[in-house]
Amino acid sequence: MTSVLPKYCVPGQRLCASDDSHIPGAGAYERKGYIYSSVAGLVNPAVKEKAYVIGILTNKGQHTVPTPGDIVTAQITVITQRYVRCNIQCVRDTPLEKTLRGLIKKEDIRATNKDTIEIHKCFRPGDIVLARVLPIKELQSYQLSTAENELGVVIALSEAGENLVPISWTEMQCPKTYSKEPRKVAKVIPENA
Repeated sequence: MTSVLPKYCVPGQRLCASDDSHIPGAGAYERKGYIYSSVAGLVNPAVKEKAYVIGILTNKGQHTVPTPGDIVTAQITVITQRYVRCNIQCVRDTPLEKTLRGLIKKEDIRATNKDTIEIHKCFRPGDIVLARVLPIKELQSYQLSTAENELGVVIALSEAGENLVPISWTEMQCPKTYSKEPRKVAKVIPENA
């Protein structure tokens, strides 16, 4: 069955049907019963527990790609009234050689009070956030969510150029000027806790 797979692929290209014998691997995703490529490269089927894992090898060394459910580290680049654009820099614990585009929609910022969210009070350009990858719905960017307590802003700079310190789940404070700035703050859990 894997002989019908193309040798090379481009992002968004349908590769094969997704079933018990064919599952998506690194560089691929499943949508509506089919496996698609999320990167350009060489199609690399591998046998794992009686199934073919359809993965993509790239020529740029970028073998790690986000899959739905992964936690990513991203830097906010653009803020609008409906969404936030960001560059994904790290997937799980693996830094990326080339950043990927991410999108956080207004309704995916918080789990509660979605109607009252003001994006400019949650993020600012340059902020570093932790976010969860949602199932892929559009090909231009990965859709992300910060609607969990552990997700949101982890690193931000104040207007004075100092690292902000979280003081609540909605505010961070500059240690130099003591001014407070609104953010969707991540509740970071220490590794040794």
